[in-house]
Amino acid sequence: MVLIELFKALILGVVEGITEWLPISSTGHMILVDEFLQLDLSAAFKEMFLVVIQLGAIMAVVVLYWKKLVPVTTRGRIRLKPQTVSLWAKILVACIPAAIIGFLFNDQIDKLFYNYQTVTVTLIFYGILFIVIENANKSKTFRIQKISQITYGTALFIGIFQLLSLIPGTSRSGATIIGAMLIGTSRSVAAEFTFFLAIPVMFGASLLKLFKFGFAFTGLEAAVLLTGMIVAFVVSIFAIKFLMNYIKKHDFKAFGWYRIVLGVIVALYFLIRG
Repeated sequence: MVLIELFKALILGVVEGITEWLPISSTGHMILVDEFLQLDLSAAFKEMFLVVIQLGAIMAVVVLYWKKLVPVTTRGRIRLKPQTVSLWAKILVACIPAAIIGFLFNDQIDKLFYNYQTVTVTLIFYGILFIVIENANKSKTFRIQKISQITYGTALFIGIFQLLSLIPGTSRSGATIIGAMLIGTSRSVAAEFTFFLAIPVMFGASLLKLFKFGFAFTGLEAAVLLTGMIVAFVVSIFAIKFLMNYIKKHDFKAFGWYRIVLGVIVALYFLIRG
């Protein structure tokens, strides 16, 4: 039983590591995977696990972008890096809308929208939106080409779009990338800022779930959680590198088509299942 549960955690870690950063909805994939690979543990643990596993994915961003994210330099003497401090201030501004709404209405949103019907609609809708936006941007020159060019107003606008990701199936990265591109942010900068936004968002959500669950893990639960987080970390490293290399030469339309196909698969699966 132990090995089986650890294998399930490994698979879930792979799914999390890939889908958290690509704009294809980790929730949509997790719902499908959960149909075939349900953890044989308590419902409370599974609910916590599917959120806290994201901590592994967060660490991938921290490791890959350490130099851009650490706000102090030790060259000569320890001092703050103004540009990095400004970046963190903008990240926190962008997090405010989702933090407020998520804290106040998280449980109600889950009860209302955590179902395959919502996930199907959001997968397909945002898939179409990606294709429409990319077609409109064919000959467009993005005015924001560097992360330092993001203003506080831009950050807040992106943060408002992040609110959409509270609805399952939307994709947090998908919502913020769409929002950023609509106001003239290049694909690479939009993706990078999305990665950075994930750090406080995921850390806060994971901490909240951990406190709700408590810290009284059984040996198996601790092993399953650590396995999922470690695998999510390793896979996230490759997923982030892949996405950043991919969008240097391609747009997001392929992800849009993928979302549409996945949405149809989710709908058909649950309709056939009855």
